[in-house]
Amino acid sequence: MQFSVLMSVYKNEKVNFFKQAIDSIINQTVPPNEIVLVRDGIVGEQLQETIDQYLETYPTLFTYIPLEENGGLGNALRLGLTYCHYELVARMDTDDICIPDRFEKQLRFFKDNPQVDMVGGNIAEFNDTPETIIDYRCVPNTDQEIKQRLKARSPFNHQTVMFKKQAVLDAGNYEHFYLFEDWYLWVRMFLSGCTFGNLNEVLCYVRISEMVNRRGGLKYYKSCKRLLKYMKHNAVIGKSVYLKSCFVRFCGYVLLPNKARELAYKKFLRNNQHPKENNQAEKITQVIKY
Repeated sequence: MQFSVLMSVYKNEKVNFFKQAIDSIINQTVPPNEIVLVRDGIVGEQLQETIDQYLETYPTLFTYIPLEENGGLGNALRLGLTYCHYELVARMDTDDICIPDRFEKQLRFFKDNPQVDMVGGNIAEFNDTPETIIDYRCVPNTDQEIKQRLKARSPFNHQTVMFKKQAVLDAGNYEHFYLFEDWYLWVRMFLSGCTFGNLNEVLCYVRISEMVNRRGGLKYYKSCKRLLKYMKHNAVIGKSVYLKSCFVRFCGYVLLPNKARELAYKKFLRNNQHPKENNQAEKITQVIKY
Protein backbone atom coordinates (compact mmCIF):
# COMPACT_ATOMS: atom_id res chain seq x y z
CA MET A 1 0.00 0.00 0.00
CA GLN A 2 1.46 3.33 -1.08
CA PHE A 3 1.15 6.39 1.12
CA SER A 4 2.32 9.95 1.72
CA VAL A 5 3.53 11.68 4.88
CA LEU A 6 2.30 15.25 5.40
CA MET A 7 4.40 17.67 7.47
CA SER A 8 4.72 21.40 8.08
CA VAL A 9 7.84 23.15 9.38
CA TYR A 10 8.24 26.76 10.51
CA LYS A 11 10.92 29.10 11.84
CA ASN A 12 10.80 28.07 15.51
CA GLU A 13 11.70 24.43 14.82
CA LYS A 14 15.07 23.29 16.17
CA VAL A 15 17.37 21.65 13.65
CA ASN A 16 18.19 18.58 15.73
CA PHE A 17 14.49 17.97 16.47
CA PHE A 18 13.71 18.26 12.77
CA LYS A 19 16.44 15.75 11.91
CA GLN A 20 15.17 13.25 14.45
CA ALA A 21 11.65 13.51 13.08
CA ILE A 22 12.67 13.09 9.44
CA ASP A 23 15.09 10.24 10.19
CA SER A 24 12.40 8.39 12.15
CA ILE A 25 10.25 8.49 9.00
CA ILE A 26 12.95 7.54 6.52
CA ASN A 27 14.12 4.61 8.66
CA GLN A 28 10.69 2.99 8.98
CA THR A 29 10.25 -0.74 8.42
CA VAL A 30 7.81 0.37 5.72
CA PRO A 31 8.98 3.81 4.52
CA PRO A 32 6.63 6.25 2.78
CA ASN A 33 6.46 6.72 -0.96
CA GLU A 34 6.68 10.48 -0.51
CA ILE A 35 7.08 13.13 2.17
CA VAL A 36 5.15 16.33 1.48
CA LEU A 37 6.92 19.07 3.44
CA VAL A 38 5.38 22.52 3.66
CA ARG A 39 7.70 25.28 4.81
CA ASP A 40 5.30 27.64 6.56
CA GLY A 41 7.17 30.90 6.04
CA ILE A 42 10.85 31.79 5.94
CA VAL A 43 13.06 29.79 8.34
CA GLY A 44 16.54 30.33 9.73
CA GLU A 45 19.65 29.69 7.67
CA GLN A 46 20.69 26.53 9.51
CA LEU A 47 17.23 24.96 9.30
CA GLN A 48 16.97 25.85 5.60
CA GLU A 49 20.36 24.26 4.94
CA THR A 50 19.18 21.11 6.69
CA ILE A 51 16.01 21.01 4.58
CA ASP A 52 18.07 21.49 1.42
CA GLN A 53 20.37 18.63 2.42
CA TYR A 54 17.45 16.23 2.72
CA LEU A 55 16.03 17.41 -0.61
CA GLU A 56 19.40 16.80 -2.27
CA THR A 57 19.92 13.41 -0.63
CA TYR A 58 16.39 12.16 -1.32
CA PRO A 59 15.30 14.01 -4.49
CA THR A 60 12.50 11.57 -5.38
CA LEU A 61 11.13 11.22 -1.86
CA PHE A 62 10.28 14.82 -0.98
CA THR A 63 7.64 17.11 -2.38
CA TYR A 64 8.69 20.50 -1.04
CA ILE A 65 6.35 23.49 -0.83
CA PRO A 66 8.17 26.64 0.39
CA LEU A 67 5.79 29.40 1.45
CA GLU A 68 7.15 32.90 1.84
CA GLU A 69 4.76 33.88 4.63
CA ASN A 70 3.61 31.99 7.72
CA GLY A 71 -0.08 31.20 7.47
CA GLY A 72 -0.53 28.78 10.37
CA LEU A 73 -0.65 25.02 10.62
CA GLY A 74 -4.18 24.57 9.30
CA ASN A 75 -3.50 26.53 6.13
CA ALA A 76 -0.16 24.78 5.56
CA LEU A 77 -1.70 21.31 5.91
CA ARG A 78 -4.67 22.29 3.74
CA LEU A 79 -2.30 23.19 0.91
CA GLY A 80 0.04 20.29 1.55
CA LEU A 81 -2.72 17.71 1.36
CA THR A 82 -3.54 18.76 -2.20
CA TYR A 83 0.05 17.84 -3.17
CA CYS A 84 -0.16 14.33 -1.69
CA HIS A 85 -0.19 11.80 -4.53
CA TYR A 86 -1.52 8.81 -2.59
CA GLU A 87 -4.89 8.02 -1.05
CA LEU A 88 -3.40 7.15 2.34
CA VAL A 89 -1.74 10.07 4.14
CA ALA A 90 0.09 9.98 7.46
CA ARG A 91 0.54 13.08 9.60
CA MET A 92 3.72 13.79 11.48
CA ASP A 93 5.11 16.79 13.36
CA THR A 94 8.64 18.02 12.76
CA ASP A 95 9.73 17.78 16.40
CA ASP A 96 8.45 14.31 17.31
CA ILE A 97 9.74 10.78 16.73
CA CYS A 98 7.96 7.82 15.14
CA ILE A 99 8.52 4.31 16.43
CA PRO A 100 10.27 2.28 13.68
CA ASP A 101 7.24 0.20 12.67
CA ARG A 102 4.55 2.84 13.06
CA PHE A 103 3.51 2.87 9.41
CA GLU A 104 3.69 -0.89 9.08
CA LYS A 105 1.18 -1.23 11.92
CA GLN A 106 -1.18 1.38 10.52
CA LEU A 107 -1.10 -0.04 7.00
CA ARG A 108 -1.89 -3.47 8.42
CA PHE A 109 -4.85 -1.97 10.27
CA PHE A 110 -6.20 -0.42 7.07
CA LYS A 111 -5.78 -3.71 5.24
CA ASP A 112 -7.69 -5.57 7.95
CA ASN A 113 -10.33 -2.81 8.35
CA PRO A 114 -11.00 -1.32 4.89
CA GLN A 115 -14.11 0.52 6.15
CA VAL A 116 -12.04 2.75 8.45
CA ASP A 117 -11.20 6.27 7.24
CA MET A 118 -8.59 7.20 9.85
CA VAL A 119 -6.47 5.42 12.44
CA GLY A 120 -4.18 6.88 15.09
CA GLY A 121 -2.56 5.66 18.28
CA ASN A 122 -1.10 6.58 21.66
CA ILE A 123 1.86 8.85 22.35
CA ALA A 124 4.63 8.78 24.93
CA GLU A 125 5.59 12.24 26.18
CA PHE A 126 8.98 13.50 27.32
CA ASN A 127 10.70 16.80 28.12
CA ASP A 128 14.43 16.64 27.49
CA THR A 129 15.27 13.10 26.42
CA PRO A 130 12.97 10.48 24.86
CA GLU A 131 14.67 7.73 26.83
CA THR A 132 12.80 8.96 29.92
CA ILE A 133 9.05 8.94 29.43
CA ILE A 134 7.03 11.27 31.66
CA ASP A 135 3.45 10.60 30.60
CA TYR A 136 1.32 8.80 28.04
CA ARG A 137 -1.72 10.08 26.21
CA CYS A 138 -3.88 7.06 25.53
CA VAL A 139 -6.87 7.41 23.23
CA PRO A 140 -10.02 5.30 22.79
CA ASN A 141 -9.81 2.49 20.25
CA THR A 142 -13.20 1.67 18.75
CA ASP A 143 -15.28 3.84 16.44
CA GLN A 144 -18.03 4.13 19.05
CA GLU A 145 -15.63 5.08 21.87
CA ILE A 146 -13.85 7.61 19.67
CA LYS A 147 -17.08 9.32 18.65
CA GLN A 148 -18.15 9.54 22.29
CA ARG A 149 -14.80 11.06 23.33
CA LEU A 150 -15.05 13.50 20.41
CA LYS A 151 -17.80 15.34 22.26
CA ALA A 152 -15.51 16.18 25.18
CA ARG A 153 -12.02 16.52 23.66
CA SER A 154 -9.92 15.39 20.75
CA PRO A 155 -10.00 11.57 20.51
CA PHE A 156 -6.82 11.39 18.44
CA ASN A 157 -3.19 12.30 18.84
CA HIS A 158 -2.79 14.39 15.70
CA GLN A 159 0.83 13.46 14.98
CA THR A 160 -0.09 9.75 14.92
CA VAL A 161 -2.99 9.71 12.48
CA MET A 162 -3.08 8.10 9.05
CA PHE A 163 -6.18 8.84 6.99
CA LYS A 164 -7.78 8.44 3.61
CA LYS A 165 -7.17 11.64 1.66
CA GLN A 166 -10.61 11.69 0.09
CA ALA A 167 -12.32 11.37 3.48
CA VAL A 168 -10.54 14.51 4.68
CA LEU A 169 -11.30 16.38 1.46
CA ASP A 170 -14.97 15.36 1.69
CA ALA A 171 -15.07 16.87 5.18
CA GLY A 172 -13.67 20.16 3.88
CA ASN A 173 -9.92 19.57 4.31
CA TYR A 174 -7.84 21.20 7.03
CA GLU A 175 -8.78 24.77 7.93
CA HIS A 176 -7.18 27.45 10.05
CA PHE A 177 -8.53 27.21 13.60
CA TYR A 178 -6.15 28.51 16.27
CA LEU A 179 -4.59 25.47 18.01
CA PHE A 180 -7.69 23.37 17.28
CA GLU A 181 -7.14 22.52 13.60
CA ASP A 182 -7.16 18.83 14.38
CA TRP A 183 -10.21 18.54 16.64
CA TYR A 184 -12.18 20.79 14.26
CA LEU A 185 -11.33 18.43 11.38
CA TRP A 186 -12.29 15.32 13.38
CA VAL A 187 -15.69 16.87 14.15
CA ARG A 188 -16.31 17.61 10.48
CA MET A 189 -15.22 14.09 9.52
CA PHE A 190 -17.64 12.75 12.12
CA LEU A 191 -20.44 14.85 10.62
CA SER A 192 -19.59 13.56 7.14
CA GLY A 193 -20.00 9.94 8.32
CA CYS A 194 -16.40 8.76 8.65
CA THR A 195 -15.39 5.61 10.54
CA PHE A 196 -12.53 5.88 13.03
CA GLY A 197 -10.03 3.68 14.84
CA ASN A 198 -7.01 3.92 17.15
CA LEU A 199 -4.31 1.39 17.90
CA ASN A 200 -3.73 0.72 21.58
CA GLU A 201 0.00 1.18 21.05
CA VAL A 202 2.48 4.02 21.28
CA LEU A 203 3.19 5.26 17.77
CA CYS A 204 5.13 8.48 18.49
CA TYR A 205 7.36 10.04 21.12
CA VAL A 206 6.34 13.66 21.69
CA ARG A 207 8.05 16.64 23.31
CA ILE A 208 5.79 18.47 25.76
CA SER A 209 8.02 21.18 27.28
CA GLU A 210 5.95 24.03 25.77
CA MET A 211 2.66 22.21 25.28
CA VAL A 212 0.95 23.09 28.55
CA ASN A 213 1.79 26.78 28.38
CA ARG A 214 0.38 26.97 24.85
CA ARG A 215 -2.85 25.34 25.99
CA GLY A 216 -4.01 28.18 28.15
CA GLY A 217 -4.93 31.84 28.16
CA LEU A 218 -7.90 33.83 26.92
CA LYS A 219 -7.11 33.44 23.21
CA TYR A 220 -6.90 29.67 23.57
CA TYR A 221 -10.18 29.60 25.50
CA LYS A 222 -11.99 31.72 22.90
CA SER A 223 -10.84 29.39 20.13
CA CYS A 224 -12.03 26.33 22.05
CA LYS A 225 -15.35 28.03 22.82
CA ARG A 226 -15.83 28.73 19.12
CA LEU A 227 -15.29 25.05 18.35
CA LEU A 228 -17.72 23.99 21.07
CA LYS A 229 -20.28 26.42 19.66
CA TYR A 230 -19.82 24.86 16.22
CA MET A 231 -20.39 21.42 17.74
CA LYS A 232 -23.56 22.63 19.49
CA HIS A 233 -24.84 24.24 16.30
CA ASN A 234 -24.38 20.94 14.45
CA ALA A 235 -25.98 18.86 17.22
CA VAL A 236 -22.76 17.04 18.12
CA ILE A 237 -23.31 18.19 21.70
CA GLY A 238 -26.33 19.64 23.48
CA LYS A 239 -26.71 23.02 25.16
CA SER A 240 -26.07 21.68 28.68
CA VAL A 241 -22.82 19.99 27.61
CA TYR A 242 -21.79 23.16 25.78
CA LEU A 243 -22.33 25.36 28.83
CA LYS A 244 -20.59 22.93 31.18
CA SER A 245 -17.62 22.54 28.81
CA CYS A 246 -17.25 26.30 28.45
CA PHE A 247 -17.32 26.80 32.21
CA VAL A 248 -14.77 24.06 32.94
CA ARG A 249 -12.43 25.28 30.21
CA PHE A 250 -12.67 28.92 31.28
CA CYS A 251 -11.61 27.88 34.77
CA GLY A 252 -8.80 25.70 33.44
CA TYR A 253 -7.52 27.83 30.58
CA VAL A 254 -7.99 31.34 31.98
CA LEU A 255 -8.22 31.27 35.78
CA LEU A 256 -5.63 28.62 36.62
CA PRO A 257 -1.96 29.69 36.66
CA ASN A 258 0.43 27.71 34.44
CA LYS A 259 1.76 25.50 37.24
CA ALA A 260 -1.69 24.50 38.45
CA ARG A 261 -2.79 23.90 34.86
CA GLU A 262 0.21 21.64 34.32
CA LEU A 263 -0.69 19.57 37.38
CA ALA A 264 -4.32 19.27 36.27
CA TYR A 265 -3.20 18.39 32.76
CA LYS A 266 -1.10 15.49 34.04
CA LYS A 267 -3.67 14.28 36.57
CA PHE A 268 -6.77 14.21 34.39
CA LEU A 269 -5.54 13.86 30.79
CA ARG A 270 -2.45 11.68 31.06
CA ASN A 271 -1.25 8.32 32.44
CA ASN A 272 2.22 7.83 33.85
CA GLN A 273 2.21 4.25 32.65
CA HIS A 274 0.93 2.94 29.34
CA PRO A 275 -0.96 -0.37 29.70
CA LYS A 276 1.04 -2.12 26.98
CA GLU A 277 4.42 -0.47 27.50
CA ASN A 278 4.75 -0.85 31.28
CA ASN A 279 7.71 1.58 31.39
CA GLN A 280 10.12 -0.71 29.57
CA ALA A 281 13.03 1.73 29.52
CA GLU A 282 15.33 -0.51 27.50
CA LYS A 283 12.75 -0.91 24.77
CA ILE A 284 12.18 2.83 24.61
CA THR A 285 15.90 3.47 24.30
CA GLN A 286 16.21 0.99 21.45
CA VAL A 287 13.30 2.58 19.60
CA ILE A 288 14.77 6.08 19.76
CA LYS A 289 18.32 5.27 18.71
CA TYR A 290 18.67 4.80 14.99
